[in-house]
Amino acid sequence: MSDPFIEALGRLVIPELGLPLSDVAAIRRRGGVDGAGVFDVALGVPSAALQHRVATQAQAVVDATGIAARVEVRQRIQAHKAQTEAALPGIRNILAVGSGKGGVGKSTVAVNLAVALGQEGARVGILDADIYGPSVPTMLGLSGRPDSPDGKSIEPLRAFGLQAMSIGLLVEADTPMIWRGPMATSALTQLLNDSRWDDLDYLILDLPPGTGDIQLTLAQKIPVAGAIVVTTPQDVATLDARKALRMFEKVDVPILGLVENMALHVCSNCGQAEHIFGEGGGQRLAEQYGYPLLGSLPLERTIRERGDAGAPIVASEPESPAAKAFVATARRVAVELARRPVVAQPLSIRLAGD
Repeated sequence: MSDPFIEALGRLVIPELGLPLSDVAAIRRRGGVDGAGVFDVALGVPSAALQHRVATQAQAVVDATGIAARVEVRQRIQAHKAQTEAALPGIRNILAVGSGKGGVGKSTVAVNLAVALGQEGARVGILDADIYGPSVPTMLGLSGRPDSPDGKSIEPLRAFGLQAMSIGLLVEADTPMIWRGPMATSALTQLLNDSRWDDLDYLILDLPPGTGDIQLTLAQKIPVAGAIVVTTPQDVATLDARKALRMFEKVDVPILGLVENMALHVCSNCGQAEHIFGEGGGQRLAEQYGYPLLGSLPLERTIRERGDAGAPIVASEPESPAAKAFVATARRVAVELARRPVVAQPLSIRLAGD
């Protein structure tokens, strides 16, 4: 039998989420008669910045009914279904960030989304899957080799609240990785398996650019709960982004949506806004393929400068418009994942290399 009080809470729309509470939270009642007692709201998205607001608005809904009950809000990020039924130890959800081509700022987006999710209250890791051109260590200001407590596993390095691992931490910066696809794929699965990930809500997987053998093999082997495709507005980029979308579709990886990077540039001298790489390309692509546009991010020199300096803009300038755009995009990513089916009891496995 339905509970009218729970239904009333479920219809509450939180402005930052833009959806009814029932879409992103599990609501249940504990104790009391005729609705009295405690309403437990378990948010399935990172909620450090939202819990107080949600609790206040939900309590107002309950108070309006005239019952003597209180609302308790907490965060509970669950494991969501991937293209394979298995899961990896210590990781609830793997989110792959990909693109059909290089040069669209995919790694910058991946790093800042990871930092934003962490600041919102999640436990987040990032794995640099670009074996040939790792950039995550630079963007996070990481150096030095990771420790191996037992001679077999690797302890991820920490920066800005993230757990991070990259082949770039294990080789010299100027050492080229002259490997064929199977070797690169095997190295990545070993990094994923052997890293001691500590109770992650999300592992952000920064994929190499393109849609070749490495990307296809990784998408087939790794249980990905959601994929995010990064593009710029220009036609050349959206043409390649289509290939990334099709690749994820062919291997049944759930696609959460698209992120349009470098969408708008505002001149620091005169304030004039220009769409240097075109306008609306990401939105048109999202509409054409039926996926949400998760965010539209600016083209700013400061984003590049902070990334080169190892201080992502979300962490170093959190009040800037650019940082807020990344945070809003990260929140939308979490919301889209929260709406997907959950895994009741994920089966932990280790992935075999090639």
